[in-house]
Amino acid sequence: MIVTKAIKNEIYIEKFSKLLNSLDIKFNNIEDYILAFIHRSIVNERPDFAPKHNERIEFLWDAVLELIITEKLYLDFSEKPEWELTDIRSSLVRWRNLAKISKQLNFQEYLILWKWEQLSGWKEKEYILANVFEAFLWALYLDLWYEKSKEIIFKYVYSTLENIIEEKLIKDYKSLIQEYAQSDFLITPRYEVLDHIWPDHDKKYVSWIFLEDKKIWEWEGSSKKKSQEKAAENAYKKIFPKI
Repeated sequence: MIVTKAIKNEIYIEKFSKLLNSLDIKFNNIEDYILAFIHRSIVNERPDFAPKHNERIEFLWDAVLELIITEKLYLDFSEKPEWELTDIRSSLVRWRNLAKISKQLNFQEYLILWKWEQLSGWKEKEYILANVFEAFLWALYLDLWYEKSKEIIFKYVYSTLENIIEEKLIKDYKSLIQEYAQSDFLITPRYEVLDHIWPDHDKKYVSWIFLEDKKIWEWEGSSKKKSQEKAAENAYKKIFPKI
């Protein structure tokens, strides 16, 4: 564990202790929780203050989150086929849902960002909020292990299932576009992702969506996956209903 100035900072220790107490988390090690809220922008500008950020650690959590959700769905919906459970699980762990939960928990107020990112409103960006929530869950898993992680996931993530079903959000927009295009036009949408743009510390990827040779939408995001998802969402909402 690299002990950064941010983690040693008494202000952050007190601030994050209050956050964890408010969530009824009796933590052992505050350091990993603080690290979970460190955005890469401050690492790039002030490596002396924070030489590590949260994007690598949220990678581990993807597998643990899916395992816990999969187990719960398998037990709760014994009559549903595998493909339907997969769709439900995807809707629960989708970054947009995690970002919504993160914002409800007010996590944006705890992000440790470089000052220019704060001024540009980055702490409100959905993908940043999703990343920080996943990193927070990783810290929880390392500190208090599986059972506490399950408790928090059931309380804040799994509990969103009723609303997801009610709002018909189980299928993602890429699936919706594909179903719509294939059923109405006998065409399968095609995606192209351009090489990343902007500097290394702030990479962006641009995704284009094509129906045959016609480009119907494009969008940029911090990863190829997120740029495709956002492009699909905008295309479905703004183009497909009007065709």
